[in-house]
Amino acid sequence: MHKKYVFLDSGIGGLPYFRYFHKKAPQASAAYVADLEHFPYGEKTREEVIKYALDVTEKIIDRLNPAMIIVVCNTMSTAALDALRKHFSIPFIGTVPAVKVAAEVSANKRIGVIATARTINDPYLDNLIESFAADCTIERRADAELVAKIENGLITAPDEEKRKAVMPAIRQFKDAGVDTIVLACTHFLHLADIFTECAAPSIKIVDSLPGVVSHTLEVLPPLPGVEVCRSSCYVTGEITDRIDRLYRGYCELFDLDWKGEL
Repeated sequence: MHKKYVFLDSGIGGLPYFRYFHKKAPQASAAYVADLEHFPYGEKTREEVIKYALDVTEKIIDRLNPAMIIVVCNTMSTAALDALRKHFSIPFIGTVPAVKVAAEVSANKRIGVIATARTINDPYLDNLIESFAADCTIERRADAELVAKIENGLITAPDEEKRKAVMPAIRQFKDAGVDTIVLACTHFLHLADIFTECAAPSIKIVDSLPGVVSHTLEVLPPLPGVEVCRSSCYVTGEITDRIDRLYRGYCELFDLDWKGEL
């Protein structure tokens, strides 16, 4: 089976990127892959992330024969993107913390970054800050608990439950005096509206979604056409009844065909 574009994450984090891409290019042949066998990437070592990213990419190329892979995972991108580009010949688009955007919009030069522990502690983030936000004070927060809640069904919970989940982060950033927060884990984009609501009016929320999708379409423009192409979703690892139920629900929400194990 050939899918021109494949979006890769450790779980459901990249689905907002996938939906935005499909809105921009409904005729594009695409698939979404969640590497659940190794979720959560954010709690792994850099070396483990690189190994798992190489392994799942090899499976994707064998099974789906993509023309491009979009890594919609900040952790995988910051740790493994260079290794993926060296090892495979197809193009890769990465997703990295929107530090540059935050530095451009921050008025008081105090920025919050919420991500996985792996991203927060990766030298790649330090380099981004040095390159684009050297004049800013950065408040960092690793939030594995929120990632896990989002992966395990929070996106379909009542808004009050979502607000309760994001408030510890909002309180930390307000106490630190930031005026801009970077959502530097794609899972958090499922709650972007809740973050915006809870942070308003003193704090802006930024992410990398528009830039990643625009770059994808610039590097590999879809063929012209008017027919909408159905997209598929795959996962790695054992599919328990619980995972099957969760991912069938996510596929329905994001208009994907559930294909099961990659």
